[in-house]
Amino acid sequence: MKVSASIVTYNNSDTIDKCISSILESASGKDYSFRLYIYDNASSDITPEILSTYGNRIKVIFAKENKGFGHGHNYIIKRVRSDYHFVINPDIYMKEDVLGELAGYLQDNSDIGLITPKILSVDGTEQPIPKYGPSIRFSFIGNLPGFKWLRKKYSRQDEKLSDPTDIEFCTGCFFGARTDYLKKIKGFSSDYFLYCEDSDLSRKVLADGKRIVYYPYAEATHHWNRENTHSAKAFFRFIRSLLIYFRKWGWKF
Repeated sequence: MKVSASIVTYNNSDTIDKCISSILESASGKDYSFRLYIYDNASSDITPEILSTYGNRIKVIFAKENKGFGHGHNYIIKRVRSDYHFVINPDIYMKEDVLGELAGYLQDNSDIGLITPKILSVDGTEQPIPKYGPSIRFSFIGNLPGFKWLRKKYSRQDEKLSDPTDIEFCTGCFFGARTDYLKKIKGFSSDYFLYCEDSDLSRKVLADGKRIVYYPYAEATHHWNRENTHSAKAFFRFIRSLLIYFRKWGWKF
């Protein structure tokens, strides 16, 4: 079995070294071959220097300009040759063989389009990542003060999902799929520079009749900083992406 993974970086010097090291270590010496690809979106910090220290242990593509999250992953998905491919954020860390376990589950379940593990915060608690698709109620009202209960519903926290479960939304911070399937559906939409490309991909997979599965038996840590709430530029980019998504898939309350 051949497994690959891609990471798109942009000024991630604070997290990328730990991310890469944890992935390579967790996949080392297993009964599958593994290759890690990095697409750097013209970082202006020391991220390129850090990537260069890994030599041939990883494959790095240095872009001359930043064309966005989805573009970087699509560049690799089009060219990679593997059975299963994973999209991973540059601030994800793992201690166990998450890739092998998820790939094995995909191998046993041909009707699954996308699979994602349990995502933890650095304090060990599960992150409230959405498991339903975006809606006006969840995406806008759920982020207002006093509506924490709606965010819990959005992420299905009250259901205590302890077994593999079908969901509507697969987070772009960490998911896996059959490589040939990602090629078939042409990866991420070029409509988005950043944000909501994972929501769009999820809708595309469900429309194709495939399942999206949350797999809590495997877990990874996400050093999540909620950039879209800390920067005006990121916030407006997030809103723009949401509007693109709703215009494309419909204004669901």
